[in-house]
Amino acid sequence: MSTRGATLHASAETVRADIPQPPSGRLPLVVHVLALGTFLMGTTEFVVAGLLPEIAGDLRVSVARTGLMITVFAVGMIVGAPLMALLTLRLPKRLTLMLALGVFATGHVIVALSSNFTVVLAARFLTAIATGAFWAVANVAATRSAGPAASARALGLVGAGAMLANVVGVPLGALAGQSMGWRGPFWALAVLSVASIILIARTVPHDDGDRQAVSIRSELTALHSGRLWLVLVACATTTGGVLAAYSYISPLLTDRSGIASGTVPLVLAGFGLGALVGSLVGGRLGDRRPHMVTVMAAAGATLLLLAIALLADHAVPTVVLVAMLGFFGLGANPVLMALAVRFARHAPVLASALTVSAFNLGTAIGSWIAGLTLDSPLGTTGPAVIGTTIAALTLIPTTAIALTRHRRAATPL
Repeated sequence: MSTRGATLHASAETVRADIPQPPSGRLPLVVHVLALGTFLMGTTEFVVAGLLPEIAGDLRVSVARTGLMITVFAVGMIVGAPLMALLTLRLPKRLTLMLALGVFATGHVIVALSSNFTVVLAARFLTAIATGAFWAVANVAATRSAGPAASARALGLVGAGAMLANVVGVPLGALAGQSMGWRGPFWALAVLSVASIILIARTVPHDDGDRQAVSIRSELTALHSGRLWLVLVACATTTGGVLAAYSYISPLLTDRSGIASGTVPLVLAGFGLGALVGSLVGGRLGDRRPHMVTVMAAAGATLLLLAIALLADHAVPTVVLVAMLGFFGLGANPVLMALAVRFARHAPVLASALTVSAFNLGTAIGSWIAGLTLDSPLGTTGPAVIGTTIAALTLIPTTAIALTRHRRAATPL
């Protein structure tokens, strides 16, 4: 084949890779098992938002400082996801998932036993590193099992595990924390993670044959893709905007909306239900219309966060808006992950890990800035205002990705 012919062939392959293929068939059992693992990960990441007053009172720190448990966890995932993805690259994925769950369980035991806030933060960081490793490998295992025609749908289901955590895990954790102490949910997560190790060992297939086919050098080629970096920016801003507000939703509901603290878990469940449905719907639509989903989700999240900031004094509208925020704010995440894996081509592990890092970089920055606004004149509406600004930035990379795709598709071969 001539050089020009090879170039034309490569260009045609690039265009075809950008055209989403329709999903087909049922998702493999392993995808559902991995979703159970992300359920635990999602619960531990978000359960703190419903327990901030209880933890702050027991450890004798301010609510704003207690919010560092969310920020530190996000920082741990930023570091842990790409680092552990590269360090465990040649390990079988089943073994990596089991080791990550073991460290995850250990971190929760430390938190449950400690009364020192610094130790608690260190344990949260350790837990986050394990979570990042699990999530990055689980994403790759899910997409490979489902195939390219259903990759977004598979990632939607895996992501739905974390969203289900907001429907079931976080509200139950908040209720348990209010009735039996905030340490109880951490003990429960430690026990469930040990049980999950057994389930992973029995259901996730061994992939020893892949170890010789991958290398750190080949994974680093993902960094050459400009479209990958646009996806990563979108991952950071969309999650950063939503979780800047959600991380401090409990004080907003009780102090501004006048909702009783015992009702807060129900509002959290509404957010989680919206996120769960959004993840499933977004994943399914994303296999056919990924760019439409990402742009519309960004616009919807921005408008909803603005409405929450303006209507925080009204209980009923705020509750409805929080549930809708879950749907629009997190529904596009599986589509962004699928796009990242597609754009990285031969480096799926690192691409998957980088999306995890990007999501949590946005969470860390967003929740940190949002925490600072609690002591400003904005008070408990400050996080929603910050969230609106960050979420609006998502429209820049998502629109750029869509325009780039259309230009590539229109280029004559």
